[in-house]
Amino acid sequence: MEAYVLFSGGKDSSLSAIILKKLGYDVKLLTVNFGILDSYKYAQETAEILGLPHEVITLEREILEKSVDIILKDGYPSNGIQFIHKKVLEILADKYKILADGTRRDDKVPKLSYSEVQSLEMRKNIEYLTPLMGLGHRTIRKLVNEYFIISEKESEELPKSDYETEIRALMRLKGYDPLKYFPRHKQSRVIGLKKEI
Repeated sequence: MEAYVLFSGGKDSSLSAIILKKLGYDVKLLTVNFGILDSYKYAQETAEILGLPHEVITLEREILEKSVDIILKDGYPSNGIQFIHKKVLEILADKYKILADGTRRDDKVPKLSYSEVQSLEMRKNIEYLTPLMGLGHRTIRKLVNEYFIISEKESEELPKSDYETEIRALMRLKGYDPLKYFPRHKQSRVIGLKKEI
């Protein structure tokens, strides 16, 4: 069975991919891009490290524009990131029958509620897998340290392939400083393997 993992090249989506691989899925990695930056190349590098096939899906810039509008209106990023994640899942569910991502139990955003997951699966006739959902921060950190060499820096300093990177870039293009809207936080990217997967 082919499972398509929404992939940023970070530790969570990478860990989800290897868990699914160990469960016997034929794992394919998908990185969504909106054409603002070529930030997908960082996910491509990590996909090569993991030895998993990778595809870049280019979606309409209007989705990113709407996300930025929500963030600017709210004054914080949560609803804008949630909007973009839901929209991406809705679109990809029309093409891929098993979708997965690196959403964790401790995440606040992006994260679908139980009823949203049920709705997506029933309406689109798909399976939506979140292998990290039952794992706490300590367990995930232990597994990440066991398998990966990671680069971890402040979000503004780490080149990566997530939604936030293009959101921040579009905000700058529109003349807004993302640092006024996004709280400081660390991000990670997998840059090597400690053991075979």
